[in-house]
Amino acid sequence: MNEILILNGRVVDPASGIDGPRDLLLRDGRIAAVELPGALAEFAGSLPKEKQIDAAGCVVAPGLIDIHVHLREPGQTHKETIATGTAAAAAGGFTTVVAMPNTAPVNDSVEGLKWMLDAARGAAVKLLAMPAATLGSMGGEIADFASLVRAGAVGFTDDGKPVLEDATMRAALVAAARLGVPVSQHAEDTRLTGGCSMNAGRVAFRLGLRGMPVEAEARIVERDIRLLREIERGERVRPHLHVQHVSTSRALHEIRRAKAEGLHVTCEAAPHHFTLTEDAVGDYDTNAKMNPPLRAEVDRQAVIEALLDGTIDCIATDHAPHASHEKEVEFERAPNGVTGLETALGLALRVLHREHGMPLARVMELMGARAAAVIGLKERGTLRVGSHADVVIFDAAAEWNFTASGSRSKARNTPFDGAAMLGRVRATICEGRVVYRA
Repeated sequence: MNEILILNGRVVDPASGIDGPRDLLLRDGRIAAVELPGALAEFAGSLPKEKQIDAAGCVVAPGLIDIHVHLREPGQTHKETIATGTAAAAAGGFTTVVAMPNTAPVNDSVEGLKWMLDAARGAAVKLLAMPAATLGSMGGEIADFASLVRAGAVGFTDDGKPVLEDATMRAALVAAARLGVPVSQHAEDTRLTGGCSMNAGRVAFRLGLRGMPVEAEARIVERDIRLLREIERGERVRPHLHVQHVSTSRALHEIRRAKAEGLHVTCEAAPHHFTLTEDAVGDYDTNAKMNPPLRAEVDRQAVIEALLDGTIDCIATDHAPHASHEKEVEFERAPNGVTGLETALGLALRVLHREHGMPLARVMELMGARAAAVIGLKERGTLRVGSHADVVIFDAAAEWNFTASGSRSKARNTPFDGAAMLGRVRATICEGRVVYRA
């Protein structure tokens, strides 16, 4: 048997309602026991020391789950690979990540999905994927959802692009609903954002850049919610719309209303949107260029409020690595995206927990159980006996500064190089394997 004993930690498992001293026994990739301190003494006496982890002074929580990452493989391995991206995930405390389909070629086929999920790719943590909602992510014909779900797809998305046409989005929502998976929408009306490179506001005006209006995000959210209403009235299905990286007060207002109506709408927020504003662009800093862009302070506060009141279902990084030379160009020519797997926990604890009083258990829920629920994972995001032995151990009180040069990702495109973090990962265990140890 492969066993690991975790002793003396504070177990925080919102799904089980546990927040207190517990010892854990992991056996053959599963949680075998969660007991009060001392109850597993017999195992402590028999297991070799290298199979025991002293978590004194640390939080022991379900491994973090990120339902929105870009791993760039196949076709863009100069930016990132599945192996390097998931190594960064492990260092950040994540034990499950969901890859987006904007690879080269686009992941829109069973063959492509199986290739990505194959163990030969060297994933350090559990890798899942959302293939493209439309063939080639071109917004036309929807992919073969049924075959892709049988091959392991946990949802569908054209992330990086919206599903813009009403008829196509309707077809995607209905097809996904019949299979019990979500459609994740990149909410951007690209008819309003052509040639734009940051948020429309005073910073864009000062820099002479075309700005993306908040209406571009809100209009797609409003349209998709309207489609949900129409489908529920006319079809015998209940579609699940998931709004990715929501960043504006107006879009959150529509999501809040839709949830109150009982529509099946979920959404996620990225750490950069609850931490930074458009001011981070400074004088054309391309490491602060992303889509959706960093917004005004009123929108940042709206995202925080929605995280606190439960409107936002989970935190997702939108980890989007790029090679250094791709970002070292004029702002308008630089690609969108920032890395995020190694900074997400530190930012969530600093901003949400310490600065805004969010209980630690709630942070863990947003980064674990609630993320698992969005994509229907049954045995992850919890430390219940019998669940997958996915565990993160971190010092919640540790203050440190992130250094991009020390990242396990291939990429260094982050606006958080040198930024203050709260909470440091000491160990990450995925399915009973120690995949990271500080």
